[in-house]
Amino acid sequence: MTVEIALRAARVRYGPLEALHGLDLALPAGTVTVLLGRNGSGRTTALRALAGTVPLAAGRVLWRGADVTALPAHARARRGLCFVPDLRAVYATLTVAENLDLMATGHPDAARDTALAAYPELAPLLRHRAGTLSGGERRMLALTRALLSPARIVLVDEPSLGLSAAVASRTYGLLAALTRPPRSAAVVLAEQRVPRGLPPGSLAYELSRGSLADARELVPHPSG
Repeated sequence: MTVEIALRAARVRYGPLEALHGLDLALPAGTVTVLLGRNGSGRTTALRALAGTVPLAAGRVLWRGADVTALPAHARARRGLCFVPDLRAVYATLTVAENLDLMATGHPDAARDTALAAYPELAPLLRHRAGTLSGGERRMLALTRALLSPARIVLVDEPSLGLSAAVASRTYGLLAALTRPPRSAAVVLAEQRVPRGLPPGSLAYELSRGSLADARELVPHPSG
């Protein structure tokens, strides 16, 4: 498998506290990779380090072998990285329709059709301000960014946060589809436990207190 992006001996500090302790991660193209761990394990910080929203105190970020450690988050986004954080992932003062228009990389109408096909629950909410939505509705709106972006790297922190079981299952199917040709994206999810219904060949890295505790290929099991 071709490694799309990697952390090499990555250290991240928040003031005097070190959140990542020399972490090594290799994230392949065309694959779903799950970063597992409890709160405080470092899984969200690892996503932020890959996205460039937190700086490394030491180590490197390599994108197809090129050192992008010094590249800021907006430049990584332009290069083809999409990051969907767990919080503050939508513009609360804008309507759902306006949020979708901002996410569009092509014609806004086509982007809106794609988003509503994925999450028809958003259709009656197009005129509503995003800040008035429920947590699950905001999560669906945020996740459309990953679906509308042509990014080669898709990072999502807790995709199913606030979603019903049925919508969560649909979401994992939508994210898994991004790994298939012609897009063949590297999809990286931060989770507390392994989601159901991930495709064969998916990988799991278990983090504990900012270090890698385990790495394995996931055995597929049915969704539901």
